[in-house]
Amino acid sequence: MAYKVTDACVNCGACDSECPVQAISEKDSVRWIDPAICTDCGSCAAVCPTEAIIQG
Repeated sequence: MAYKVTDACVNCGACDSECPVQAISEKDSVRWIDPAICTDCGSCAAVCPTEAIIQG
C-alpha cells in the first residue's frame, strides 16, 4: 500500500529528493504522493521532520 501525506505536512520538501521514483509532488501547498507511482519503500517517511508521511 502506498504512503500518503497527512495534514501535518509543512511543505518543507525534505521528502522530494528521497523518493527513488519521483512519486512526490506539490499539490495545494502541501506534498502529495502519487499512489500509482509509489513503490512503498518508506524513504520519504524516514526523512519527514513532522512525521506527516504514513503508510496508507
